[in-house]
Amino acid sequence: MAGAGGGNDIQWCFSQVKGAVDDDVAEADIISTVEFNHSGELLATGDKGGRVVIFQQEQENKIQSHSRGEYNVYSTFQSHEPEFDYLKSLEIEEKINKIRWLPQKNAAQFLLSTNDKTIKLWKISERDKRPEGYNLKEEDGRYRDPTTVTTLRVPVFRPMDLMVEASPRRIFANAHTYHINSISINSDYETYLSADDLRINLWHLEITDRSFNIVDIKPANMEELTEVITAAEFHPNSCNTFVYSSSKGTIRLCDMRASALCDRHSKLFEEPEDPSNRSFFSEIISSISDVKFSHSGRYMMTRDYLSVKIWDLNMENRPVETYQVHEYLRSKLCSLYENDCIFDKFECCWNGSDRWPQYWSFSFSISPSNEYSGLISFRIDWFDLPAVQGTLKSLLQYHSSKASVLRHSAFQLSTSIHD
Repeated sequence: MAGAGGGNDIQWCFSQVKGAVDDDVAEADIISTVEFNHSGELLATGDKGGRVVIFQQEQENKIQSHSRGEYNVYSTFQSHEPEFDYLKSLEIEEKINKIRWLPQKNAAQFLLSTNDKTIKLWKISERDKRPEGYNLKEEDGRYRDPTTVTTLRVPVFRPMDLMVEASPRRIFANAHTYHINSISINSDYETYLSADDLRINLWHLEITDRSFNIVDIKPANMEELTEVITAAEFHPNSCNTFVYSSSKGTIRLCDMRASALCDRHSKLFEEPEDPSNRSFFSEIISSISDVKFSHSGRYMMTRDYLSVKIWDLNMENRPVETYQVHEYLRSKLCSLYENDCIFDKFECCWNGSDRWPQYWSFSFSISPSNEYSGLISFRIDWFDLPAVQGTLKSLLQYHSSKASVLRHSAFQLSTSIHD
């Protein structure tokens, strides 16, 4: 597949398929989020069943920087279980909403995963040796009577089959009344934020029993509520700066140095609405579902229902680029409203070089590798992979009649080939 990109065309080719691509797929197996770690060596996927599956790139492919790469299962663990809030008579789904990797500091890897209410910090570590020769413990784990020990042995490590262990290190709970829609690691690597519909909380990775509320847009009278928070993201370089988007199509940039509660934004990014496009659905399709900073921190990308916009942090009144990725759906908004598809949310992201923005479509979940700038991961519902400009509209139209293509639990790896 290919997308037009001016003089520098980018072509995409499938290199690997993981998971079942048949029609009989359990709801719990549907992938809800994907995320590469910072090196691109590991790929984590979360599903509606609360599981996290981590894939690792094959060793021979790491050496070849332009290799398409084969990823195989590295570890699988149950991150979240279904819960029930008895005080509110509310079921809490186990579905993984977001996964975020922490930068690697030692041999172990750490990641944050969240469902609607609870965030967990996981440690992913390897073990390929086991200790033997204890003085006060038998090989089967039973403790020996110290009075029977007549000689001292020096314990030694023996090789064993590689074992990958996932252990929960921290559980951050009871801080959100509404469903968590975003988590973002700060550039100081000590704190992170979590956002729900009305509040954004600041956490320290070492403290689980309290967080600091830094944004609260809940009105005194809920009948006066006019917008909700849809996404939040820390600046990649400035630990005091973050942005959050709203259902009204605005993006607010906040500076935590200004006040403890960032109820007043430093900058407001909003594009005036074209009166000719005003309709009953305008407020729905203008809601921003995702916002991402570029790796340099100079630009940010936002995703609404019909378009992807690139903003310069120094220009608030309009975006520097707008890509109409779903403009052909404007004439079908009435039908999409009737079947609730108009409320679908899409994500966006930058690749490792900030050159190619990627985004979800019906229904594509794309996550870029920072090191391997052409490598992305996504789950296919319909075949629709637009790249920067233009969309593969013909592919979408061709596959839209194939209802069985929807809701697959498989995802595919794709690599880009630059002409």
